[in-house]
Amino acid sequence: MLSTALAARLSDRGLHYGWAVAGTTFLTMLVVAGAVGAPGVFIVPLQKEFGWSAADISGALAIRFLLFGGMGPFAAAFMNRFGVRRMMLISLGIVIGGLLLSLGMSRLWQLVLLWGVVIGIGTGLTAMVLGATIATRWFAQRRGLVMGLLSASTATGQLAFLPLLASLTASHGWRAALLLVCGAILLAAVVVLLLMRDRPSDLGLPPYGDSAIQPAPLQPPGLGALLLSPLKVLREAAGVPTFWILFFSFYICGASTNGLVQTHFIAMCGDYGLAAVGAASMLAMMGLFDFGGTLASGWLSDRFDNRWLLFWYYGLRGLSLLYLPFSDFSLYSLSIFAVFYGLDWVATVPPTVKLTAQRFGPEKANIVFGWIFAGHQLGAASAALGGGFSRTVWQTYMPAFIIAGLLCLVGAAMVLLINRGRPATLALV
Repeated sequence: MLSTALAARLSDRGLHYGWAVAGTTFLTMLVVAGAVGAPGVFIVPLQKEFGWSAADISGALAIRFLLFGGMGPFAAAFMNRFGVRRMMLISLGIVIGGLLLSLGMSRLWQLVLLWGVVIGIGTGLTAMVLGATIATRWFAQRRGLVMGLLSASTATGQLAFLPLLASLTASHGWRAALLLVCGAILLAAVVVLLLMRDRPSDLGLPPYGDSAIQPAPLQPPGLGALLLSPLKVLREAAGVPTFWILFFSFYICGASTNGLVQTHFIAMCGDYGLAAVGAASMLAMMGLFDFGGTLASGWLSDRFDNRWLLFWYYGLRGLSLLYLPFSDFSLYSLSIFAVFYGLDWVATVPPTVKLTAQRFGPEKANIVFGWIFAGHQLGAASAALGGGFSRTVWQTYMPAFIIAGLLCLVGAAMVLLINRGRPATLALV
C-alpha cells in the first residue's frame, strides 16, 4: 500500500507520517472550504438569473451553515467508529453530487435542497472536527501548530478560490465556476484514497512526539449507541461552565466570519460600486493574511495562555468590523480592513481546540469540539440570515456589521471567565 511504503521512506529520513496525513487533510479541508465559500460569489448572479431575493438565497445558505455545524458532533463519532478516511471520501462524494445536481436547478426549493441540505450534510461530515481529530490523534507535540495549519486551510480555501470563481462567473457564468470546484474536490478525493490512514497505530507508529503506540479505543457496539454517544458527551460537557463559554464565544466567531463576511461581503461591496472580482480579491487578501495569522496563532497557543489569546483575537476582530461601516470603501480603506481582519479570521480555532482538549481529554475532544463548532455554525446561520434580512428590509448591510463588531467585544470579555483550574476531563462513555 502506498501509505505504508511512504511511511517507511519518511521514517528513514527522520520524518513522521503524521505530516503526510496533515498535508492530505489540509488539501481536503481547503477544497471543501472552497465549496462552502463559493455561494458568496453566486448571490448576485442567482438574483439576476432567477429573480430570487437576497433573503431567499441567504435562507438556503443559513440551512447549510446549520447542518455544517450540527453534523459536527455526529461526524466526530462516525470518524471514531468507521474511520477518518472512509468518512472523508463519503463527504467529498456527497458534496460533488450536490454541486453537479445544482447545475440544472431552476426553482428556489432546489437551491434549498441542494445548497442547503445536501451540501450542508456533505461538508458537515468533515467540517472543523476533521482538523481537531487529526491534530489530537496524530500529534502529541506540535498540536497547536497543526491545528493552526488545518484551521488556516478552511478560511484560506473559502477565500483563495473566490477571485478565480468570480472571474469565471463574470466570463462564463456561475455553472463554469461550480465545475471548477467539483474538479478540485475530485482531486482531493484521489489523494485521500491513496494517502489517508485512520490512526498512527494502523502503520505501527506512535503519535508524533510520543513513544508509545496507542491502540484504537473500544467503540459503541451498535448504531443506536453510536448515534447516542455524542448526546451523552453533550450531557456531560453541559455541566462544565467552560463548555458554554467556548460555545457562545464560538457562536460570535461564526456570526462575525462565515455567516457575515464570507456570505455578504461581495454583495455589500457591490452596493458601493466595487465589482465582484475586486471584492473577491479583497477576500483573497484576507485569506492570505489569515494563513499567516492562524499559523502564528497555533504557534502561540502552544506557548501562552489561550484565554488571553482569544481575548485579543475577538477584541481586534470587533474593532475591525466596527471600522468598516465608517470607511469610504476605497481600495486603501478596504485593504486596511482586509489585513487586520484577515489576520484574525480563524485565529480563534487553535486556542479553542487547545482549551477543549485540556478540559475534556484528547479522545473526547473532537466530539466536544463538534458541539462547540455547532455553536459557531449557529452563529454563522444567524448572521447569514440577518445580513440578507438587513439588505432586503433596510437596503443596507451596515446594521449587521455593527452588531457583529459589538458581539466580538462581548466575546473578548467572555473568554476571560474560563476557569484556569485543573482540567475537568470527561469519562469515556
